[in-house]
Amino acid sequence: MSDLLAARSQMAISLGFHIIFAAIGVAMPFLMAAAHWKWLKTGKPVYRDLTQAWSKGVAILFATGAVSGTVLSFELGLLWPKFMENAGAIIGMPFSWEGTAFFLEAIAIGIFLYGWNRVSPWVHWTSGLVVGISGVLSALFVICANGWMNSPAGFEWVQGHPVKIDPWAAMFNQAALGQGIHMVIAAFEATAIAVTGIHAMGLLKAPHSAFHREAFKIGLTFAAFAALIQPLDGDRLAKSVAVRQPVKLAAMEALFETSQPAPFLLGGIPHQDSRTVSYGLHIPKVLSFLAHGDFNSKVLGLDSVPSDQWPPVAITHFAFQLMIGLGTLLAIFSIFSFYFLVRKPEAIFKRSFLRIAALCTPLGFVAIEAGWAVTEVGRQPWIIYGIMRTSDAVTPMKGVVYPMTLFTLLYLFLSFMIIWLLRRQFKHVTS
Repeated sequence: MSDLLAARSQMAISLGFHIIFAAIGVAMPFLMAAAHWKWLKTGKPVYRDLTQAWSKGVAILFATGAVSGTVLSFELGLLWPKFMENAGAIIGMPFSWEGTAFFLEAIAIGIFLYGWNRVSPWVHWTSGLVVGISGVLSALFVICANGWMNSPAGFEWVQGHPVKIDPWAAMFNQAALGQGIHMVIAAFEATAIAVTGIHAMGLLKAPHSAFHREAFKIGLTFAAFAALIQPLDGDRLAKSVAVRQPVKLAAMEALFETSQPAPFLLGGIPHQDSRTVSYGLHIPKVLSFLAHGDFNSKVLGLDSVPSDQWPPVAITHFAFQLMIGLGTLLAIFSIFSFYFLVRKPEAIFKRSFLRIAALCTPLGFVAIEAGWAVTEVGRQPWIIYGIMRTSDAVTPMKGVVYPMTLFTLLYLFLSFMIIWLLRRQFKHVTS
């Protein structure tokens, strides 16, 4: 394995591990706040038990996310020193704001965990809500930096160095808001689907458990709304990518030749060397509409740039297909969920529906991982899109494969410990 591939793999493993905890940190406090609000309004002990159980899970995952996020920060400097040398002054602002949001989140979660019977009930509830708001802001600020990598702004590039730097323009680049909204919705969808599935499994074992019933209803409500909204937002983001990063869109759709109109590809196996696709289903004109809102518009293909500027087409295409496939599946699930919640509330507790919900448990997070693969792999070979190649930013240190292997083993160990802690906590609160 080359040092460049090892460095990219280490970053991918670290990001893939961290993004799960970041997504949960965005959404889970709001589910916790919903349960807490129900307790304050009704006084039913089941909602207090649920709030406390979820808050302990939030604390465990928050601590792990803080550690994995810190590792990512170090890796940026250690693995990509040339990138940080040039980009540090440009995207330092969103990272500093992210740090502020993180500290606010840490303070708020401390107040919530230790504030039971020590502060007024509604102040206590507000502190839990602040945990969620801070998590959203933290995610948005980080994505401002990632958006800049996909849509550079706020500087001029002169003789290999940035000049006339405008941190505000860099922070509020064209990709920031679109990527940020899409990720926040995805976080709510994935987390709520997972919560719904976990408590569906609990109901399959204990059908009359009030704890699992109320948790299942709260999770399903959040999941239904998020999964319905996400495909609509995805269409908006795809149109933005078509304008800002047409080569990425071409790789997502394995569109080797510029086409007018362009078909939408379902499935298929791209062959980058021969510039062909096997076993795919082409739907005429649909990609033109999805990209530009016009069934007869031109969509740039990979042939619009030299082949040394192509992303890895197969990985980008497969990840995109997986993301939209799972998103469509969860949207269909959410339509039925929404109907049952409104018209037939007891239908959600039928064993057949509970089994389907349980099977959906990991799908939202798989979709998030696939989406980030599209975002990051689809940007290659650029670390700063159109300006700096990833190969020019990598560390000159040799033997990067060894720390990559060490971190992979560390993340596997941490994953085991987190699962063990959560299972232990889950059994304790439901026993």
